[in-house]
Amino acid sequence: MPLDRADRHLPRPALIDSYGDGGFRLGDLSHRGALVCLTDGIWAADIAAPEAIGDDLIAFVAGSTPPVEHLLIGSGAAPWIVPDALRARLREHGMVVESMTTGPAVRTWNMLLVERRRVGAILLPVL
Repeated sequence: MPLDRADRHLPRPALIDSYGDGGFRLGDLSHRGALVCLTDGIWAADIAAPEAIGDDLIAFVAGSTPPVEHLLIGSGAAPWIVPDALRARLREHGMVVESMTTGPAVRTWNMLLVERRRVGAILLPVL
């Protein structure tokens, strides 16, 4: 099911305090499963593998206000190489994409968020 901005979400970006055991902790919240973290909020995502990132999710990320310039993909516990076609589609929306395992992606998200950069992240849980 595609994400919708009207879906229940945290209506602001937030630092991620911890991750693991299939989920994430941010502030006083805990979430099991994947997250889409953007400049205008954080949403739960029904995505189990980075290969499942498709046009609906790209359009959702591209609709962020202000627009995302740097998209991080936290691929879970295993590294994943961004296919050229996905990289090109994101570039059409003005985004540079970088893939890494979820731990480094969480740390990079936090750092870039503190720097007030226009960053987004698709974070898969680490089990």
